[in-house]
Amino acid sequence: MNHYTIYWVKEEFARFFYYRSDVLYRFLKSYEQHQSREIIARQFHYITLDIPEDMLISNIMQSHPSHANLITEGNSIKIYQEKRCISLHIEQKRINFRGNIIYDAEDLLFPALRSIHPYFFVVGAHPYDFGWIAPVTLERNMDKHEQVLYSHL
Repeated sequence: MNHYTIYWVKEEFARFFYYRSDVLYRFLKSYEQHQSREIIARQFHYITLDIPEDMLISNIMQSHPSHANLITEGNSIKIYQEKRCISLHIEQKRINFRGNIIYDAEDLLFPALRSIHPYFFVVGAHPYDFGWIAPVTLERNMDKHEQVLYSHL
């Protein structure tokens, strides 16, 4: 089974790092390896949000069709649907999950996360295996009154 970790990134940092995902990936990997370093730990806690365990479990239960089975034990959840299965372990700042392929999570887990917020970042166990669960919309602050159209004839 493959192992993945999901982090909820604050909106301002998700927007800033959306096209710089490799930088965020390297930082999160560094945090995993050096959690005892105070500066890295403070930065990690500053850019991430706590995982709302009760809300997540509720959204997972609501987003699954009747033929999916959920087993909850404390802060662990197993989701079964036909031959697919993923197991989740919810911590304060991350969700660790295991599954055969990431596409199982796309059907069984990510819709529930997207209903909470789109700024969840997934990191896999393999090098450079990472990404956002949903596209981050980047808005341009343009005032139409300040726009100028030039024409060169």
